[in-house]
Amino acid sequence: MVLDTNQTNSVNGNHGTVDWRCNRLVSVIETSDNLLRNQSLDELCKDSELDELLGDVAALDQLWRTADNLYTQVRALFFLSAIHRYHLPKQFDRSRSAPGKIPFESYRQLLGRRFIESIDSLLRAQKDNGPSDGISSALAQAYHELGFQRLADQVRKSVRTVRGNQWMFRTGHPDDHPLRFRPDLLARNETSPAFPILSETTAVRMDFSHSGWSDIFFLGMDFPAGAKVINASINLGVVDRDEKPQPPIECYLRVIDRPVLRLVSIDLKSTAEIQTISEVFDFAADYLGLLKAAVIASGIVPAGMDGCGESIKPLLERLVGPGLGIEIVSKVNDIPKGSRLAVSTNLLGSLISLCMRATGQVSSLAGKLTEPDRRIIAARAILGEWIGGSGGGWQDSGGVWPGIKLIEGAEATESDPEWQISRGRLLPRHSIFEFDEISGETRQKLQDSLVLVHGGMAQNVGPILEMVTEKYLLRSAEEWEARIEAIEILQEIKTALLAGDIRAVGEATHRNFFGPLQTIIPWCTNLFTNTLIEKCESKFGDQFWGFWMLGGMAGGGMGFIFDPSIKIEAQRWLQATMQTTKKDFETRLPFAMNPVVYDFAINDQGSFGTLSPAAKAQMPYEYYALLIPEWLKLEPRDLSALSRFEMETLGAEYRTDADAPKFRILVESILPGKDSESEASESLADLLKRHGFDREQHEQIRADLKSGRYGLAQNRLPINTSIEDVEPTDVIDTGNAINQTHLSLGCDALRDGRVAVVTLAAGVGSRWTEGAGVVKGLYPFHQFSGKHRSFLEVHLAKSNKIGLQHNRHFPHVITTGYLTDQPIQQHLAKLSNYHYPGDVLVSPGQYVGLRTVPMMRDLQFQWEEMPQQMLDEQQEKMRASQRSSLIAWARQAGEGLDYRDNSPMQCLHPVGHWYEIPNLIRNGTLKKLLDDHPQLETLLLHNVDTLGANVDPGLLGLHLASKRCLSFEVIARRLEDRGGGLARVNGQPRLLEGLSMPREEDEFKLSYYNSMTTWIDVDRLLAVFGLKRSDLNNAVKVDAAIRQLSSRMPTYITIKDVKKRWGHGQEDIFPVSQFEKLWSDMSGLAEVTANYFVVPLARGQQLKQQAQLDAWLRDGTADYVNAICDWN
Repeated sequence: MVLDTNQTNSVNGNHGTVDWRCNRLVSVIETSDNLLRNQSLDELCKDSELDELLGDVAALDQLWRTADNLYTQVRALFFLSAIHRYHLPKQFDRSRSAPGKIPFESYRQLLGRRFIESIDSLLRAQKDNGPSDGISSALAQAYHELGFQRLADQVRKSVRTVRGNQWMFRTGHPDDHPLRFRPDLLARNETSPAFPILSETTAVRMDFSHSGWSDIFFLGMDFPAGAKVINASINLGVVDRDEKPQPPIECYLRVIDRPVLRLVSIDLKSTAEIQTISEVFDFAADYLGLLKAAVIASGIVPAGMDGCGESIKPLLERLVGPGLGIEIVSKVNDIPKGSRLAVSTNLLGSLISLCMRATGQVSSLAGKLTEPDRRIIAARAILGEWIGGSGGGWQDSGGVWPGIKLIEGAEATESDPEWQISRGRLLPRHSIFEFDEISGETRQKLQDSLVLVHGGMAQNVGPILEMVTEKYLLRSAEEWEARIEAIEILQEIKTALLAGDIRAVGEATHRNFFGPLQTIIPWCTNLFTNTLIEKCESKFGDQFWGFWMLGGMAGGGMGFIFDPSIKIEAQRWLQATMQTTKKDFETRLPFAMNPVVYDFAINDQGSFGTLSPAAKAQMPYEYYALLIPEWLKLEPRDLSALSRFEMETLGAEYRTDADAPKFRILVESILPGKDSESEASESLADLLKRHGFDREQHEQIRADLKSGRYGLAQNRLPINTSIEDVEPTDVIDTGNAINQTHLSLGCDALRDGRVAVVTLAAGVGSRWTEGAGVVKGLYPFHQFSGKHRSFLEVHLAKSNKIGLQHNRHFPHVITTGYLTDQPIQQHLAKLSNYHYPGDVLVSPGQYVGLRTVPMMRDLQFQWEEMPQQMLDEQQEKMRASQRSSLIAWARQAGEGLDYRDNSPMQCLHPVGHWYEIPNLIRNGTLKKLLDDHPQLETLLLHNVDTLGANVDPGLLGLHLASKRCLSFEVIARRLEDRGGGLARVNGQPRLLEGLSMPREEDEFKLSYYNSMTTWIDVDRLLAVFGLKRSDLNNAVKVDAAIRQLSSRMPTYITIKDVKKRWGHGQEDIFPVSQFEKLWSDMSGLAEVTANYFVVPLARGQQLKQQAQLDAWLRDGTADYVNAICDWN
């Protein structure tokens, strides 16, 4: 049941009942006065007390429910999300021992995208139990998700209702299809089975400025006056490979003599012959999702046929005639993923243009497009991106247009579907600069000055686009001023282009990057990009005119502007410098490919169509290199007449010109080179041997996995296990418990050198880089004091500050694993341990696991039994299709078999952080610590991504006074804190991993989340292993002790995503199985005495994903971390 909140115009405030429409924040949202409308939420709330904020959120909740205007609804929702996320938590009573709990049903509703139901149930819980961190964290997420859903719904509605698109959603059966192919495409040559080929060449777009990502759909729809982009359509060529720049996108369409829809992606080396309509809507079955989206968005298979179970033959018969089919081919000339040139959107636009030409939906079969043609193609491209489950900005189809253009948001008019919903319309206005505005000489000067590159990084720009939208709606003061400045800089760029001053263009794009763009989104740059810019400035001085960020973020596609006299030198220098810089950073940052330098030329004709008559029609030679090996597998009688004809034609050409490049490529496709699989297997074997792989243990785990003894379901404790929240007496609230005695104890221990730090850096941070396999500890994730800093540098800077305060720098141990050991050792040596004055020791891992192909039952359990965030309708279809493909992959690869089909490093896995202390004992690091510092008695252990943890003397003293073996730090649970917590298990307090929860709802009974930070009494812990300090010399005794305790620790099976890279920046993500033993399970041992310290969020928060960074910065945690560091 949903709360009826629309029956009253009043809310309860601090001074009684007031009309919610008079609320200050409601007035800010509803006013037409731009000065008031653009006030910052942070400024409005910074001095507000709890009661005032509670009155604000009550009024805003009424506003979004009753408003008709999209902007009003969405801004109210984002205000609500931000107040619950950033402002209310500062006001809550921190002295309470237990934070508020989130109702499990609210969480389920949130996962199921039943956002309004979730909000209502959370508000009921808040009314019953009072406001709290936990409830506010869930409300913040629910309002946030609902806001983005409302935005996405409006974009979809606008796309569907654009004139020319509506009919496709009303055509549900082949018999109703109104389109026919143009007769020209059916004009077959009587002497051959070949049909004419229609081709389309299209440029990509290069943006000079997007005015702070103003081409995001909602920004243009709400703030059309500020939505401005200048971009150019360009042809590309690779330096030293291509003779001259060419349109990088080529698409081909023809009728074929088989009643199928054949789709071919030459670049992705993928083909499919589609025989049912439902296959067209299955986007994850292959690599042809973009071609399928174009087929749908162009109307060849209209969107209304989704769910139609018909064969595709009747549809093809209406389009091209009985017994015939259609072939569509895409070819992108080696532009890798992450180029920031909107390749996918322009490829989609090119394919749609091709299909619409073929079916008579645009004005001409060949040649240039008219402006109305381009606009309907752009609208269909937006539709295609939505259908395909992706999406960018409205400038991205700019390659369909010719030349250099100004693209601006436009006010909605009565004829637009956005009328009275938003101030602007979905589709922008394009103004092409003619040659009397930007001369041919200026265009040439630009080409002679700008060096375009792909730096090799492939990153997900999606989180940035969400951050931009949210910041725009909240009008954060600095970001809003930066947005205004970015609009002014765009005007400067326009003025410079009109004046032919390319140097001024470079100065403006450079200032745009280091000013407004990084003020709005600090994460749009990275250390690799900044290093390249610094090297350019150092090498070329005044002849380097500026940096140019392309698209949403730097690191992939980028531009560097030079004095024309040195451009050739700069191109070659940049190619070499990018390679060496990449080598320096490739273990720290996610590179998908080697860097590339391009030649480019402005394309002044836009997307262009050509019809080749049947007698001269031929596909590009790469097409035949892909298809002929498959044709050769068939009996001649099974080949179509067209395929036989093409093979015979190529054979005749080969006999007259066998040395032509196309035949060399064709021969190589038929006779491939030596497979390097055996070499890779040997390399993997060497790695396993070197890193302590236990083959006997692995085979036992694999056998248990296949037999069903191990698995995701078997991770869980028995269903009759009692799981309850802890009592107030089970925890120590450190905000109240630490006194002067504890502080003195800790300070004395620090001055005496009785403590050391252990930073866990053996894992590969798969969530941080989405399976890329880089060293998370070395990732330069944020700029502190003007420099990008890595996780490890932060930890050493914290130790440095504590050491300076106590006149003694304690030892700092960094644990490593198979992937992280060598890079961390080399990095620390190169940077002299960041000049940390104390001892820095590296503790290499002694154990490694080999990943396995997952069991299908485990994949199904993870996807069907464990809580999953439901996606929107189209993305949910995509995910279902992807999962079906992954199930088929697991079945084909062999469930439970060793996973070897990847680079060797990606086949290994760390075996869980429980092993980090045994590693310390086994590899001699603990012995060295104790030999060098015999007074040492306490270790502080923490994850590499727990940035707020330091050797706080008060906490150290509290631990010492307790005389317990372990003191675990926990934090108040928020919605995002999933994965276990502090519980009473069958009446005994202990930390419980989320993997072992008997029921999903059990986790929502718990008030505290495990930060993993642990204070360790060295001698008491050794006693748990059955060891003393004197035993650390005895390797046999140590190994036996570790193996014995290991056998008592639970073994968990987990599913992790790993990336497999191939081609030009392409990558696939596969789920793989691995086993882990986890440190927190030590709390379940009867002989382990433990404390549970409740610490502030800033101390215990973990940075697991890059999407957390913006909130981490905005909620003050970044400032907190900076304050506890000394960077000198």
